[in-house]
Order: sequence, then structure tokens, then C-alpha cells
Amino acid sequence: MHIVIMGCGRVGSSLAHSLEARGHSVAIVDRNPDAFRRLRPGFEGRTVTGVGFERSVLHEAGIADAGAFAAVSSGDNSNIISARVARETFGVDNVVARIYDPGRAEVYERLGIPTVATVRWAANQVLRRVLPEEAAAEWVDPSGTVRLTEAPVGAKWVGSPVRVLEQVTGTRVALLSRLGQSIIPGGDTLLEEGDRVHTMMPDVGVSRLLHLITGGTES
Repeated sequence: MHIVIMGCGRVGSSLAHSLEARGHSVAIVDRNPDAFRRLRPGFEGRTVTGVGFERSVLHEAGIADAGAFAAVSSGDNSNIISARVARETFGVDNVVARIYDPGRAEVYERLGIPTVATVRWAANQVLRRVLPEEAAAEWVDPSGTVRLTEAPVGAKWVGSPVRVLEQVTGTRVALLSRLGQSIIPGGDTLLEEGDRVHTMMPDVGVSRLLHLITGGTES
């Protein structure tokens, strides 16, 4: 998969290296060419100097072929604008924006843009959102048989109660994230567009289970 990152700061450079190590092609955009010095020697991805929400810059970064886009620059407004351009203009499905003002999270979530607060583990949070089926577990029990994993709810689950998702996937929803708020759901809690579930699941067949959750029910 090709992934475009806007912002080559600490989070952006760390994310770029993590994605490249997983075998993905990466393009990273920053308006300051000196920012690319944060990338380690041997980085094989594309570096593009420019404003991350300008179409010509995104085209140069290969946005037309991108499967994911992460906006992790130092500006909330730039991150949200570029994330919306990536999703609404170029149709990128997996989009995430880093924010510095948590109070704006609900507004951005209502626009359909998942957000990540500026905390020290932000790079891992971004990774979970742009690559939900490849992201590391949030928690694994000492025996290594059960994990807690976060995933976006697929469109086919919207309007279904949590208990149906649990029954079909054989998992247990421990927490639901909605519009920047955390909810402990009941079995009859209806899933909504933009919801993210934090789900307990067996550590066997994780990719299949995450595909069910993010992609909908099996045919």
C-alpha cells in the first residue's frame, strides 16, 4: 500500500519509518525541506516539499494511488484541511489527523475525520488508524491468547446493536469511541457511522476478525 504523510516532525518521521519497515511505500510532505533531516539514512520513501493540502503537492506525493493519509503537522487547521482534501477530493478511505486542541475533536469527528491527540504515543495511535488490520494490539494478556484491539466500525454494521457484532465475530466490545467521547456500550447500543470499537478477541485469526469488523459481515 502507498501511504502519504503530511508533516515530518517527530511523529511523522517515526510513522514513516514504521510504515516502510512494514513493506509499504511512503511519501512524506513538509513545507520545510530541513525537516527531512529527521529521516534516517537509507529511507527509501519520497520526500515532497510543499503545503500538504495543495492538490499539486498531494499529486506529487502520489495521493491518487494512496490507500491511507496521515496529517501530523504542527497545525490543527492544516491537518484537518489536508485530511478533508485527501478524503473528499481524492477518495482516500483511511485518513487520520493529529490535533493539539482536544476540544476540537468532536467537531472533526463529525466531519468524518478520525483524530489523534498529541500525546507521546501518537505515532502508534496514527498507525492503528491508517492500518487497522496491521496495527499492534493495545493490550495482550500474559498467556498471549487474548488481545484488546481498536478498529473502525465498517459501514455494514451501522445501525446494528453491539450484541450482533459480538455474536457474528465472536468478540467482546469493551469500549466504544464516538465523536471524541468514550462509551461503555450495552448489548443494545446501536453502532453509528464513525464509531471505533475497542474489542477483546482471541489472538488467533486476528486479521479475519478485524476484516469482519472493519469491512462488514461475511456473505
